[in-house]
Amino acid sequence: MMGNCFSHFRAVFKPNAGSDSSPLKPIRAVPLKPPDGLPRPMRASERSAAYEVDGSAAPDVLVVKEVDLCLSLNGKEHHTEQYHAIRRENRPQLVVRRGQQFQMDLVLSRAFNSNLDAISFIFTCANTKKPNHGQGTLVAVPLLVKSAPSVDSWTATIDRSSENVISVQITPAANCIVGEWKMDIDTKLMDNSALSFNLDAPFYVLFNPWCQDDQVYIDGEELRREYVLADTGLIWRGTLNRMRPSVWKFAQFEKDILECSVYLLTNTGKLPPSSCNDPVKITRALSAAVNSPDDYGVVMGNWSADFGGGTPPSKWVGSMKIIQKFFKDKKPVKYGQCWVFAGIVCTVCRALGIPCRVITTYAAAHDTQNSLTVDYFVDENGSVMEELNSDSIWNFHVWNEVWASRHDLGEDDKYGGWQVVDATPQELSDDMFRLGPTSVTAVKNAEILRPYDTAFVFSEVNADKIFWRYAGPSQPLKLLRKDMLGIGQCISTKAVGKWTREDITENYKHAEKTETERTNMLKALRQSESLFSRYYLNEEFNDIKFDFKLLDDIVIGLPFSVILSMKNKSRTKDYSISIILRVDTVIYTGKIKDSVKKEKFEIVVKAGAEEEVKMDVSWEEYSKRLVDQCAFNIASMATVNDTNFEYFAQDDFRVRKPDIKIKLDGEALIGQPLTGTVSFINPLPVSLKKGKFVIEGPGLEAQYKVKLTGNVGPNEELSAPFKMIPMFPGRATIVVKFTSKELDDVDGFLNFMVHDKPSELNGVSNNI
Repeated sequence: MMGNCFSHFRAVFKPNAGSDSSPLKPIRAVPLKPPDGLPRPMRASERSAAYEVDGSAAPDVLVVKEVDLCLSLNGKEHHTEQYHAIRRENRPQLVVRRGQQFQMDLVLSRAFNSNLDAISFIFTCANTKKPNHGQGTLVAVPLLVKSAPSVDSWTATIDRSSENVISVQITPAANCIVGEWKMDIDTKLMDNSALSFNLDAPFYVLFNPWCQDDQVYIDGEELRREYVLADTGLIWRGTLNRMRPSVWKFAQFEKDILECSVYLLTNTGKLPPSSCNDPVKITRALSAAVNSPDDYGVVMGNWSADFGGGTPPSKWVGSMKIIQKFFKDKKPVKYGQCWVFAGIVCTVCRALGIPCRVITTYAAAHDTQNSLTVDYFVDENGSVMEELNSDSIWNFHVWNEVWASRHDLGEDDKYGGWQVVDATPQELSDDMFRLGPTSVTAVKNAEILRPYDTAFVFSEVNADKIFWRYAGPSQPLKLLRKDMLGIGQCISTKAVGKWTREDITENYKHAEKTETERTNMLKALRQSESLFSRYYLNEEFNDIKFDFKLLDDIVIGLPFSVILSMKNKSRTKDYSISIILRVDTVIYTGKIKDSVKKEKFEIVVKAGAEEEVKMDVSWEEYSKRLVDQCAFNIASMATVNDTNFEYFAQDDFRVRKPDIKIKLDGEALIGQPLTGTVSFINPLPVSLKKGKFVIEGPGLEAQYKVKLTGNVGPNEELSAPFKMIPMFPGRATIVVKFTSKELDDVDGFLNFMVHDKPSELNGVSNNI
């Protein structure tokens, strides 16, 4: 029984004889010295000196003269040819996927003889201090003429040989550790003589969504292209009434991204190397390693209006600069918010080979008490009382989904598939700020006790919204309104192969108002330990219904209006109504910032009549109070006099920013300079000062920045030229972000094709 002892591990591999897949009887090789506690044969460089001690001639042990890792061939076959590590000129590294064979060509000192020679490959997990066979961090693989496929084992077989060169096919186990590996090649003879060749550069083994035996296998080439290989995507922001797609460069193939992704697992995330074969454990570790509160991770969150000492979250255009800066400095990058955390997680997961996508939920609940309700307290003026509110409803919240089997939740894998992972530090999970992976199937079925964090995700998309009227510490709360439909709306992600929104709300919950949806809500409430949720479950109370109008689709710089319409359905009675309309700025997490405008109205609505009140808000009134995302909370409090009815309504609204237009000067060709311009019209009634375009695109290893000289007046065009050299054929994306003192978070993107040679059709690509 070998156990964890590896004292003879590298001495027992033999030449092939008899059966094609059966080695000869064991031969023994005495190591020169044991490195890291593991015996090894002597290096080829040590051979001459070692055998000249007694003056006898050195035996003809095979010497590995050279190893060709077939980088181009393997990169193409394993869909890894775009990784910077494999394509760089200085010390390139092999990048392959587990469960799939890769080729190596060995140049030997003489022809290989399967009856006399034995070759074995020793693979050591690079981040392991004490490699161990039992934990999968040390693997010895004999070279065989033929071997049967194996899910749990590495294999090495001879593909072909010609004189002193042999081509070898090596297949990492489909469940092996993902990360950086070292390789030694041992050669042996029947007379116990042995040598070892050390491959200088480690190589990377990634997850393999193309392999059916891998936990992250996803069926469909279009899905793999979208969720593993696509280096650019869309992240939806804005509000439910004005959803806004923003382009994000994941850049998972760029310099230092793969290296940092592996570093995050074992260094920042403190995940033992032996656990780095499991996508469930890896993504749970990543959800903590990407934020900074617990482990000094990649990004520091900031939801204030003060971004001093760092970069405002809305100025980032992608993950590359953030990850590269973190990897260089080994300290959190300032600053991020939910979509930035999600962009980073998507980059890291795709870099490691885990299918991943970015998800946006509008009107997402943050239920701090796990009551499955979100409770808002308002005063007599319709103002939200932040000091009493611990729960919140985010205008939008962004998280990730990763694709993986969940055999930890049952052998039938009914909870496999898409799993929620959220790196935004909201609440503690097992004493760390992390969330997931949470089975989307479990969320839909209200299985809120399934690990991990299913109750929290269920509440984010299903909680009921309760509005309470607060009249003072000695007065009872009054239930103004109960909204069972407002939470978890338009759950969105980028469509596969298209630059449009795909609505996946039905993946998370059954249609609102259906019997199944309410049954699942009650099922979840009964599993909740919150006393408040049980109180709400037993008390059905609703005083009032409301309707609220907003003239939206307003471009920033223009005025907008808030309208409350009233219709008296009574045929005999007039009603006197006291109304307050208000507009407040709000950050996207639902927290009210500043009051923009408030007006009071007194109106009589006669029997059978209709009336409306209207409040206009000008640019001058809201411009100086704008906060990130340009979002507002509009609210109406209406008291029907001489009754006990109070109407309260609120909604979210944002002013729209312009889109940047991108125009190319001709066709994009590999290795040829590509020029173009970016432009848009200043929509503000004031001049823009200190404007700057930031551009990312194919062939740019760093951001391309263009600072504008001078001020740009109202309705004037801003434009800037750019130049880049695409290096790969196929679809490419240019991303642009504009910032200035008066206007920021303006972006645009352009998708186009890069060709090997000029095509017959010449023209300008359009935004998709």
